[in-house]
Amino acid sequence: MDFSSAHFWVAVAQIVMIDVVLSGDNAVVIALACRKLPTEQRHKGILWGVAGAVTLRIILTAFAALLLSLPYIKFGGGLLLLWIGVKLLLPEDGHGEGGIDAADNLWGAVKTIIVADFVMSIDNVIAVAGAAHGSLGLLIFGLAVSIPLIIWSSQFVLKLMDRFPVIVTGGAALLGWVAGSMIATDVVLKQWLEAHLPYADKLFATAGAVLVVAMGYAIARRMSKRKAMTELPIDTKEKS
Repeated sequence: MDFSSAHFWVAVAQIVMIDVVLSGDNAVVIALACRKLPTEQRHKGILWGVAGAVTLRIILTAFAALLLSLPYIKFGGGLLLLWIGVKLLLPEDGHGEGGIDAADNLWGAVKTIIVADFVMSIDNVIAVAGAAHGSLGLLIFGLAVSIPLIIWSSQFVLKLMDRFPVIVTGGAALLGWVAGSMIATDVVLKQWLEAHLPYADKLFATAGAVLVVAMGYAIARRMSKRKAMTELPIDTKEKS
């Protein structure tokens, strides 16, 4: 790891931003899983649960980063990441915490946190692995910086995103940027693109960012119109 490299710190910033935008719900789950514990055990539940979840996250992300060197994996991962970015801009009914049961014992809460984080973190794993560009050291450093930030400032981050939607838009655009870069640097495409299309990774990254934001807002607008129509009185629908 070259701490003096601007590229290194840009990648770290991308990893932190991705984790902050995609992991707000994970932090809420931690709180929900521990809410029935006695006060003196809540802190332990959070610490042990987060430690297990972080360890599992690092292993999964490192494994994903290794897989990205195989043909077509980056291409497929990039397409999936494009859709994840679009989904980030779509309206939601809630934060998805309704299915999380609070445990009444310490290890039950720890298990709930680890399992829930695993289920909810597939998007994070793919995005962070792409932003790390195959560097395991950068991967671990970026996660080590971002995960404590998410845990201790989750409520603040969620409120900030609710108050300033541009943060979510920026996060979705970043996912599109990483997705486009992943597709352009897939083993199958990279050599041909470098020979025939200068700055292909930047062009694909920019196109990915624009595509995610444009599609996200277009689909969200259509969903809002459809919802508004279903909520109209029956007589108004018949007249229209």
